[in-house]
Amino acid sequence: MRGAAIIHENASCWQADPASGEALVWLAPEEALRRLARHAYAVRCPDGVRFTTSGRALLGAGSGPEGALPLAGVAPPVDPARLGDASFCEDHGLALPLYAGSMAHGISSETLVAAMGRAGMLGFYGAAGESPGKVEEALARLQETLAGVPFGFNLINSPNDPAWEMAVAEVYLRRGLRLIEASAYIAPTPALVKYRVSGIYRAPDGAVVAPNRVIAKVSRVEIAARFFAPPAEKILRGLVESGGISAEEALLAAEVPLAQDLTGEADSGGHTDHRAALAMLPSLLQLRDGAAARHGYSVPLRVGLAGGIATPHAVAAAFAMGAAWVVTGSVNQACVESGSSDAVRALLAAAAQTDVARVPSADMFEMGVTVQVLKKGVRFAERAARLMELYRLYESIDAIPDEDRRKLEETVFRMPLDGVWENTRRFFESRDPRQLEKAAASPRHKMALVFRWYLGQSPHWANHGVPERVDDYQIWCGPGMGAFNDWVRGSFMEAPENRRAPLVARNLLFHAAVLLRAAPLRAQGVALAPSDLRCAPLRDEELSRYCTVEHGKTDS
Repeated sequence: MRGAAIIHENASCWQADPASGEALVWLAPEEALRRLARHAYAVRCPDGVRFTTSGRALLGAGSGPEGALPLAGVAPPVDPARLGDASFCEDHGLALPLYAGSMAHGISSETLVAAMGRAGMLGFYGAAGESPGKVEEALARLQETLAGVPFGFNLINSPNDPAWEMAVAEVYLRRGLRLIEASAYIAPTPALVKYRVSGIYRAPDGAVVAPNRVIAKVSRVEIAARFFAPPAEKILRGLVESGGISAEEALLAAEVPLAQDLTGEADSGGHTDHRAALAMLPSLLQLRDGAAARHGYSVPLRVGLAGGIATPHAVAAAFAMGAAWVVTGSVNQACVESGSSDAVRALLAAAAQTDVARVPSADMFEMGVTVQVLKKGVRFAERAARLMELYRLYESIDAIPDEDRRKLEETVFRMPLDGVWENTRRFFESRDPRQLEKAAASPRHKMALVFRWYLGQSPHWANHGVPERVDDYQIWCGPGMGAFNDWVRGSFMEAPENRRAPLVARNLLFHAAVLLRAAPLRAQGVALAPSDLRCAPLRDEELSRYCTVEHGKTDS
C-alpha cells in the first residue's frame, strides 16, 4: 500500500520518504482521517502538530534519523467493509456490514430493497400487514430483477392471525427465499420454525446445513436465548405430526440454532421495548458466547445492533462495542426509495428526537402492545391513545357515552361506528372468520376490532399521502430520526428529496470509520477540535474521492 507505515525499532518519529516519489503534503486533520486506506500521521512540527498521509513512521525507542520529526500519533487504515464481523458479510454475500430493516406495509419497499442490494448491502421487504398474495407478487418481482443480489423479506409474529403468518412462511418456502428477518416475536412459532428447518440436511462432511437463514430482531435477553437455541422439541413434534416437516428434518434441527444471526433492537420506531443500546448489546454478546459454548454449533453465532442507528457516532459506537453489523430503520422511511409518501418524508425531515410517542399497536391491540410513532405534525398519537382509554373504560361500543361516541365518529373515524363495523366485518369474512365468531360472543372484542380498523387504516393513509387524513397518519418513528436530522442540517441531505438510502448508509459507514480512526489519535494524546470531525454528509462523487468500496475492498 502506498505510504504504509514502516515499523522500526530504533525511533519514534516521522520523516518524509523521498524514495516513494510522493510529494509531501500537509493536510487538515479531517482530510487526513478521511483517506481511510492510508495511515494518518500527526507530526510535531516547530509550528505545532500537523497531519499528513505521506512519509513514513519509525516506531520504537531511541532517536530517529537526521531530519526526522517527533511523531505525535498515528491512525491506521480502516476499511468500512470490515467494521463488523467479516463472516456476516461473507455468509450473506455483502460488501458492507449494514442492512435496511423491514418496515411494515411495504414501507421497506421493493425499490428500497433493490437499491440497497445493488449497493452491496442488504434490504428486507416489509411484508407485515400485506396479504400473502401481495407478498408473493413482490417476492417474484424481486427474484426476477435481483438475480444473484442478496435480499430478504420480513416475517412478523402475528399472535392474532397465525394463519397469515404460516401462509407467508409457506410463500417464502414455495418461492425458495433463503433469508428472512423475524421481528416482534415473544416466542418462536410453528411458522417460523417450519421456515427455518425445511430443507435441512447433513452434508458429506457431517455438518448440518440449514439453507433457510433467519436474522431475529429482539430486545430482550430471554427472547434472544430462544433464538440462539435449537428449535423447541414441542414445536418440531407438532410440525412432524401435521406433515409440515419430516422426521429427519426435526432430528437434524436439534443441531442448529433457530437463528444464527440476531439483531439487538434498541429504542426504535414501530414495535420497541425502548431498550438502551449501551446496556443491551453487551448482555446479548455475553448471551451469544454462552450459547455458543453450551450448544457447540458448527457455525458462529453473531449479534448486530438496530435502534437509533442514524448518525456516524452511533454507528461507530455500535462497532466499538462489538456489533457484527448495524441496521437502519426510521431513516430509510425518510428516503426517496421508501414505500411511504412525500408528505410523510417531509414530516420526518422536520422531526426532533423528542417528537415521538407510544401508541397502541393494531396487530396486538388487546394485548396492550405499543408502537412508537411520530407525533409532530399529526394528531394520530392522541387519537390512538383515546381509543385505548375507551377500550379500558367500557365493555362494548354501546356502553360508550353518546358525546364520546359522537366525537369518535366526527373526528377519528369520520363515519358512523356501525359503518366501521360493517367494513370490519367484510374484511374478516375473508381474512379470519374466527374473529367474527369471537366478536359475536364478546362485545368488547367487537369494540377492539372496530378500534383496530382505525389503527390499521392509518398507515395506509400515510403511505399514500391522503391529504384529508394528514392528522391521522401513523408514521413509525424512533428518536434516531431526530438525531439524523440534526446531523444532516445545513447539508444537501437536509432536503428530503436528496435522501437516498444507499448514500445515507455509505455516509454512515464512511464517517463512522473516520471517527474510529480518530479514537487512537486521541488515545495517543493528539488533540482534535470538533471542527476536525464534522462528519458532514458527502455526495457520491465526494465519497468516491476517498474510497471506492466494492466487494469488500477499499482503495484510495
